[in-house]
Amino acid sequence: MTGQGDPVDDTGVTVDVLRGSASEEELAALVAVVTESYEREAAAEIADDTPARSAWAVSARSLRPPLRRDVPWGRFAG
Repeated sequence: MTGQGDPVDDTGVTVDVLRGSASEEELAALVAVVTESYEREAAAEIADDTPARSAWAVSARSLRPPLRRDVPWGRFAG
């Protein structure tokens, strides 16, 4: 919150009053309401921590099954 002529503080949020003149109490109430709303939204947010599969992983074929060692070499296992 900066007034006109005050140096801008880069560590916080600035509020510019475009019409009228807000008192310090009104600005404090605004900041309190916005902060509470943000904290509720952040607490209710459920993020999926599993990484998204890439297009390559989705389209890639799976590995083939292992070779059967009980079948003799050749075309027929008869």
